[in-house]
Amino acid sequence: MSKFHVFKRYCKERMPIGLLIGVVAAIYIGVYFVYNVNIEPFIYATYLVFLVLFLYICFDFYHYYKKHEQLHRIKATILYSNDLPKQSSLIDSDYQALIATLKKINYESDGVSKQQFQEMEDYFTLWVHQIKLPIAAMKLLIETEETPDRKLLKSELLKINQYSDMVLAYLRMKSTDTDYVFKTCELDELVRQAIRKFSFEFIRKKIRIDFDETREKVLTDEKWLVFVLEQLLSNAMKYTKQGSIHIYGQDSTLYIEDSGIGIDPSDLPRVFEKGFTGLNGRNDKQASGLGLYLCKSIMNKLSHDMEIQSQINKGTKVILHLEHKDLRVE
Repeated sequence: MSKFHVFKRYCKERMPIGLLIGVVAAIYIGVYFVYNVNIEPFIYATYLVFLVLFLYICFDFYHYYKKHEQLHRIKATILYSNDLPKQSSLIDSDYQALIATLKKINYESDGVSKQQFQEMEDYFTLWVHQIKLPIAAMKLLIETEETPDRKLLKSELLKINQYSDMVLAYLRMKSTDTDYVFKTCELDELVRQAIRKFSFEFIRKKIRIDFDETREKVLTDEKWLVFVLEQLLSNAMKYTKQGSIHIYGQDSTLYIEDSGIGIDPSDLPRVFEKGFTGLNGRNDKQASGLGLYLCKSIMNKLSHDMEIQSQINKGTKVILHLEHKDLRVE
């Protein structure tokens, strides 16, 4: 912006002061004519007043222009610099305090955004690694066998479908717009939905599923709770080489108990951490450490809770506390 345009803006902003000076001058002239004051002192006084006024305007405009230039220079680096003009008034101090508050909010928001992006990147890195395994297995079956084993192909396809559900659940869970619909559900029907999805795998791996009907009703979101049950059944099936999985419940609490390899006691406090695979995951080479993290996060959002009890080579018991807190039926 040229000095001429800056001066126009300066005059416009100082107009109220100019009007005040005009009123004072009118009073000054009025007094002169009323009292018929000697003209010579009047002219001399007027000269001095205008000289002081002119010097003040020059001085004031100089600082006004310098301040404008300084603000224009730091505009591009305001987020990274604290080199603001020296405060010359209470209003300047208030504006600079406002800028400092906005910068703090921006830093915090930027930090949250970077953290969310890093979490998303980490998740998809793990997810891509995980989903490539069943794809590679299917490709190997197709390329090495004239008549690929349909049961194995179906099993690997189930894994791909499950991993796709996991990534969709993760994205929805991180979204600010939720699609939770809370209503009273028959717990047994939700369990059956999860069992039906893996019925083929139970048969293929010769794992017995024992389900004792609970006859419980719970206030929850059907879709999200079924997703949690599917993840827990998938884990139980993965780490149970032979034996059974027992599902039972009472008093708004559901138990999923398997006879699998169990979890090392040192790993139990960390099983719900994102990306934590523990001893079993390191031995399995396929675990991503995402399933239980998602389950715990979803249960918290549903105002439920879950815990895990386990013993090495004796099995694992997952306990879902489904009592509701401050939820409304829709």
